[in-house]
Formats: sequence, C-alpha cells, structure tokens
Amino acid sequence: MEPALSDRYDHALLGILQHVGNIQDFLNVYFGFLYRKTDFYRLLLNPQDRLGFPPGAAQAMVTQTFKTFERLALKDHEQRTRDLQEKLKKSQETEAKNEAVPPTVQEVIIETPEEETPREQDKAEGEPEQIDSKGKAEEPETSGDGPGQAAAEPKGQEDYQADPDSYNGAVRKNYIWSQDYTDVEIKVPVPKAVVKGRQVTVDLRSSCICVAVGGEVGGDRVLMQGNFTHKINAETSLWSLEPGKCIVINLSKCGEVWWNAVLEDEEKIDIDKINKERSMATVDDDEHAVLDRLTFDYHQKLQGKPQSHELKVHEMLKKGWDADGSPFKGQNFDPSVFNISPGSVQF
Repeated sequence: MEPALSDRYDHALLGILQHVGNIQDFLNVYFGFLYRKTDFYRLLLNPQDRLGFPPGAAQAMVTQTFKTFERLALKDHEQRTRDLQEKLKKSQETEAKNEAVPPTVQEVIIETPEEETPREQDKAEGEPEQIDSKGKAEEPETSGDGPGQAAAEPKGQEDYQADPDSYNGAVRKNYIWSQDYTDVEIKVPVPKAVVKGRQVTVDLRSSCICVAVGGEVGGDRVLMQGNFTHKINAETSLWSLEPGKCIVINLSKCGEVWWNAVLEDEEKIDIDKINKERSMATVDDDEHAVLDRLTFDYHQKLQGKPQSHELKVHEMLKKGWDADGSPFKGQNFDPSVFNISPGSVQF
C-alpha cells in the first residue's frame, strides 16, 4: 500500500483534528508546519540555490495531490450510486411481482468497504517533483529501482483495459497512456540513472509535446515527441518524475471528448471498447438532482419513511386538511389515509 493510502498515521492526524475542531484549522496546522520546518515555501530563484522549489512548483504539488484523492472519492461515490440504483431496480421488480402480497420485513444489507481503484493511487513513490507546464524542479534526494523500460505491447483493447496504466488508452513504443473524461495520463519510462528533475526536459504546449532526458552522448535523448490529436490546456497540465522509473504527465483536456490516440500519425484505439462512464464531476445539476432523489428515496424506504413523491403530496394536502368544509378539520394530519403512487407526482 502506498504511504499516502495507509492508515498508519491516522491516530496522530485524528488527534490534531479533534484538538483544532475543524478542517480549516487542521489545514492551517499542516501548512504552518511546512512553512516553519521545511523548505516547502522557499523559492529557487538563483542557480546556486540548493533548497526550495521553483515558483509555482509547490502549489502544483498540492493541486495534483488534491486531484488524486478527489478522483478516488468520485469513483467511490459513483460505485455507491450504481449499487443503490441496482438495489432500487431489484426492489421495484420485486414489488411488481408481489403487488397483492402484504409487505414483509425488508432485509438491510450491510456493505463492506470498497477497495481503492488501483489507477487512482498516488502516482509517485516517496516525494515526487511537481512542476507547471513551463518550469523544471529538482527532485528530492531519493532513488528508484524501476525498470526504466516500456512494457511489452498488448494485443488488443481488452489487454489495455486490464492494466491501470493503459486503462481507456494503450501501450505504445515509448510510453503508456490512459484517460478519463477530463484528463489524459502518460507514463514515459526513463533510464534508472535519471533521478533528478534537472535531467529531464518536458516542453508541453497546447498542441504538441517533447520529452527528453539529458546526459546522453551528443546531447539530449528525445523519448517522446509529436502533435496531439486534440488540444490541451497547457496551463493546468502537470508532469512529475518517478526517479529511475518514468515521467508522469497529466494532460487537461480542452473538450469533453474521448481520445483515440495521444499523438497524430499513431495507431488509434477503438473507443467503442473503452469504459465511457462519465465522472460525477461532469454530471449536470438536473442529473445530480435525480441521483440525489433516488438515493434519498432508497434510504427512506429502508427506514419505512415517506419517499420524496409522498412528502411532496403531503405538503399539498396539509394546506387543505384543516380548511373549512374539510372532513378532517380539527384532527391531526395523518398521511396514512392516502395512497400515493410515484406516478402521481411530477418532479
């Protein structure tokens, strides 16, 4: 398990959180520690500087870490929503078959915790360098034992889908790529001797890319170069170095479109064979409202409480319950006297 996904520090962190009482103060404690005890906020402005980060590098590091765990959280939510929808569907089918049968006690299923999605785990071992699309940052004093070579190319899309590094993407001669609805991730293997950010050059632009490593006889060695099949947002795209293993490049898509290739003139994948499920972050407000209502109704039903369509009708009935001429005038409102079907209410 990656250090960031381990619970070994939870006891200490929970103690801090309970002491300060809220997330904002907890973050202030965390970043205050980085400010007082580390070179996290120190800028590398001169060639002779040895400590700190180039302007914008520390912020990019925080942003990429946030995005990593945001994706994990979104995937967890998507899975829970799919499970709820499936249970609702089965419940409705059962009700249709047993419409005339008196209701029975409904079994509540206790779900086990879901496993983290492998492709969303921390991208770096140790403390990887984070930079923006223009700068270069020095890597922490760590070393890696990675192979520094591209994996053998699979035969078809099913093989690509089975590997988190090529999920919804492919394996190419010099790199591996994967994608979701908003981002493309590229991993470019490097020699084991490449352990510092200054050994790497990534020229990342809106329509093209060039990745090279230094130290080669006769100049830099180009690992990847070409024009993108779609434009990217170079300002929000990032790259990092896993020492001795690979360069990890995260491209922010300009449009919500599935890519069939990263570079022009390269073999294209069959996008009909990839997983095209959208992230919850891309679902519009109306779709969110429907999913939220389904989730609410499911939990209300498990607890024997009114569902959303019943609550809406109850609010309308309350207005006339105690009105002049009502047969219920003077009585406490009792919704059980009404039989309300879901189809009677428009949302």
